Amino acid sequence: MNSTDGRTLELTILMPCLNEAETLATCIEKAQGYLERSGVEGEVLISDNGSTDGSQEIAQRLGARVSAAPRRGYGAALINGIEAARGRYVIMGDADDSYDFTSLDPFVEKLRDGSDLVMGNRFAGGIEPGAMPPLHKYLGNPVLSFIGQLFFRPNVRDFHCGLRGFNRARIDELDLQTTGMEFASEMVVKASLARYRIDEVPTTLKKDGRSRPPHLRSWHDGWRHLRFLLLFAPRWLFVYPGLFAFLLGAIAVGTLAFGGVQIGGIGFDVTTMVYAAALCVIGYQSLLFFWLTKLFATQEGFLPASERYRSIVAKWTAERGLLIGLGLFGIGVLIGVLQLVRWGGMDFGPQDAAEVVRVAVPSSLGIVLGFQTIMMSFFSGVLTTPRREQKPESVIEA
Repeated sequence: MNSTDGRTLELTILMPCLNEAETLATCIEKAQGYLERSGVEGEVLISDNGSTDGSQEIAQRLGARVSAAPRRGYGAALINGIEAARGRYVIMGDADDSYDFTSLDPFVEKLRDGSDLVMGNRFAGGIEPGAMPPLHKYLGNPVLSFIGQLFFRPNVRDFHCGLRGFNRARIDELDLQTTGMEFASEMVVKASLARYRIDEVPTTLKKDGRSRPPHLRSWHDGWRHLRFLLLFAPRWLFVYPGLFAFLLGAIAVGTLAFGGVQIGGIGFDVTTMVYAAALCVIGYQSLLFFWLTKLFATQEGFLPASERYRSIVAKWTAERGLLIGLGLFGIGVLIGVLQLVRWGGMDFGPQDAAEVVRVAVPSSLGIVLGFQTIMMSFFSGVLTTPRREQKPESVIEA
């Protein structure tokens, strides 16, 4: 049955809406039909994102509840709708008549069984001809779903399906923030990082009933989703490529410091050493960025902090970092001084250029890495300095 009073219901069927007058009535009637047929006590909620085509009036006339989202954006509309929902569970889906609101039983069954998030899988349920552009069907969705699965292991094959259900209280705990199209990814990523139970059920996708183009912009929104996934996976963005670059560069510099190397008839000497040192610096800087990003993200609640990470942070201090940085810096300076002393023993006369570079590169590398470590340690000290919580805006004095 449909309900509009203030009591808690079992299910809210939530639809974000921005000028969906062509298809909104059909979606509402399908959702209401499902509630009537299934006997689920629920409501149909339209989170309006500033429609100017009369969508609000259509929804109200059909008995759906309408909540105005104060900010524009797909995520903003859904955040507003989740906050306004009266259901213990929420099933969200676009109001363009592409998703089947008459077949929500698999979602409800999984939610009743204890799932925190239930994702629809369009590839398992069926995609009608013309319902999804080939670029999305064969490249965008498969690639982004593969990356999402690789980074976060949510065990879903359709990472960006718009029809999904969730336990409202559990999703509230994730403190979702993004107001754009990234919201769909943020929900899955944070639920995965929080070790929520995530299930997947087949669903169908048909060609939407609108005469106008969809709000989605393929390349722009695809890049935004990919960027979001990378930012929430700092190990893949910083650690793995950084560690590879650092180790490869350091090994090459260390090897060539003792003389040139021949591999398969190709000679590697001081020129290679210079580029290897640059690679080493880039890799080391990437690792430092990871540490600072992780510190900031966990301090601000963007990323969860594992027990292992907490124990490392507890042992790490800015002072220890400073000592390591000063040690590296000192080694670099010492190598440079020894080279200067050796040159002095030659009455500062001409030297072999290759041999000079062979010593200067490790010296410079130590100085640069040491200085970077010192600066990182100071900055990490700023991030980890205990501070009191900021006063709410309402009580901050002008």
